Amino acid sequence: MKHLAVFASGTGTNFVAIAKACAEGRIPADVAIMVCDKPGAAVIERARELGIETFVFDPHAYASKADFEKEIVALLDARKVDLVCLAGYMRIVGETLLKAYEGKIINIHPSLLPAFRGAHAVEQAVAYGVKVYGISIHWVNDQLDGGRIIAQRAFPYEGSDPEEVHRIGQKIEHELYVETINKLLCER
Repeated sequence: MKHLAVFASGTGTNFVAIAKACAEGRIPADVAIMVCDKPGAAVIERARELGIETFVFDPHAYASKADFEKEIVALLDARKVDLVCLAGYMRIVGETLLKAYEGKIINIHPSLLPAFRGAHAVEQAVAYGVKVYGISIHWVNDQLDGGRIIAQRAFPYEGSDPEEVHRIGQKIEHELYVETINKLLCER
């Protein structure tokens, strides 16, 4: 059995999609731990409802990013995590975690990378007037949304409502992330 760690900072819809796919056997793994950097995030309750162990931390309670990442690495190592899936984790991964899990961290992003990197990709794309939006899954490296692309899926949208783009994109994210994790685990 392979073991996943899912990192999230918000509502946790991608986390739930991954956890349910694991429970249903669509991903040959379990979610060994959910890591969250926002103590009040909705994803924490979702993890508890699914019976998945959580590690919730306040980054400001640590002297440095390296300090909280050392603690995270120890937790991941203890659970023999094979793949780290960033699912709405709104924190840049630092050197400590990158070195420990090099080639084992993936992220989902709401644009067709390399276009529109960063936290407000959809809003940037709408402001630019794009007509084709998309979702990208990429390996995480030391550049913001800069790692090698693993999978992408595009969708047309002619409007100018970022919330509608997010709603459409979220459905695609859930499917694409599950498919991609499954493929990666089957290749290992």
